[in-house]
Amino acid sequence: MEYIKLQNGVKMPLEGFGVFQVPDPAVCERAVLDAIACGYRLIDTAAAYGNEEAVGRAIAKCGVPREALFITTKLWVQDAGCETGKKALETSLRKLGTDYIDLYLIHQPMGDYYGAWRAMEEAYKSGKVKAIGVCNFYPHILADFCETVEIKPMVNQVELHPFFQQESALTLMRKYGVVPEAWGPFAEGGHGIFAHPVLTAIGEKYSKSAAQVALRWNVQRGVVVIPKSVHRERMEQNMEIWDFVLSEQDMADIAGLDIGHSEIVNHADPAFVKTLHSMKLHD
Repeated sequence: MEYIKLQNGVKMPLEGFGVFQVPDPAVCERAVLDAIACGYRLIDTAAAYGNEEAVGRAIAKCGVPREALFITTKLWVQDAGCETGKKALETSLRKLGTDYIDLYLIHQPMGDYYGAWRAMEEAYKSGKVKAIGVCNFYPHILADFCETVEIKPMVNQVELHPFFQQESALTLMRKYGVVPEAWGPFAEGGHGIFAHPVLTAIGEKYSKSAAQVALRWNVQRGVVVIPKSVHRERMEQNMEIWDFVLSEQDMADIAGLDIGHSEIVNHADPAFVKTLHSMKLHD
């Protein structure tokens, strides 16, 4: 495993395990236990995923010291605001069964996310969170945010995969010292990624799969990846990306796959924004 250093000096694993769309408590707990046994130390969850308690149980049972783990969770739109943000953090801490969170993220740039950030800055200063960041902050939003807040976000988790590469967004993140993290590193299975001819041909040179090439490509760009699987064999394969290096030609060939936009979600769609605001985690 390799690590990347955040702007405050905290070391973050370049590869972690995501639990998006694993709502079943028993399945999620077992998956996290398997992931930790496979060597994953970064576990990425969110209040909106509905599985923080399952992740917490796995953390308690895994046998790995808490300080060796890097736990990420996220503040949902409903709780965007200073006081509501403080309450949401306490709820996540309780559900996870931990007295601190390694990385706390604003899940969407919606609602009073500036107020939420003030609560997160306070939590960071008090030690309840070791690092703070954001998700889905497109360049114009991220630039305004970084020019406004006291403590700049340390991570921006956005959609990043061979078919939506966001190179200009990565350039901006580097300018502000923000580490990029990829959600959907496999494009949620789109574009036939697991058998894509370009990725497969590159992988054959290194005895690696198309999926392993896709992950390796992102980490070579300095992007943290959080692949998800409930199958232990796939978890192990996703971790086997540290014994080879893609060439400049490989990277150039993959660059040619970029279509320049998402086919998974349109954050600029007013209907989608309304839908996220309507998703309530509590009364």
